[in-house]
Amino acid sequence: MIRPILRFGDEFLHQAASPVEEITPEIQRLVDDMVETMYAAPGIGLAAPQVGVPLRIFVADVSGGHGHGELLTFINPEFMERGGTQREDEGCLSVPGFNASVMRSSRAVLKGLTRDGRELVVEGSGLLARCFEHEMDHLDGTLFVDRLRGLQKDLIVRKIRKLTRSGKW
Repeated sequence: MIRPILRFGDEFLHQAASPVEEITPEIQRLVDDMVETMYAAPGIGLAAPQVGVPLRIFVADVSGGHGHGELLTFINPEFMERGGTQREDEGCLSVPGFNASVMRSSRAVLKGLTRDGRELVVEGSGLLARCFEHEMDHLDGTLFVDRLRGLQKDLIVRKIRKLTRSGKW
């Protein structure tokens, strides 16, 4: 089932998510819904808080669904290592139509559980490392816009406020 994606301005997106206590059939259905929602959007990552569920879960596929076996599910993820830096344009399904240059690690190792409860450790570099940090930010109540400063942030926030006032956001 495709779920609605919350947008910037929704206070729920700024709350830290809680750990998953047990992987139940409901959690597995949530993961399936998140995958379907991410691909339909289309996007390369989606965190549970973006669909209104305050749990530490995200799905990612930097191929956008075009690569076989590239879909990753992380439940209760945590960083094991991070290093290097990269600055690239970044977007977000909760901030549609807006991109900005954000500094991220160029390498990240993440550990968590799969939808079946197996431990998973993945090392990502480049886009995958960026995706990991972006989705982990969502689990901590942070959007990429929150990482911006000055004019770059002001322009995006002003445009969103204008869209909100006109009923287009």
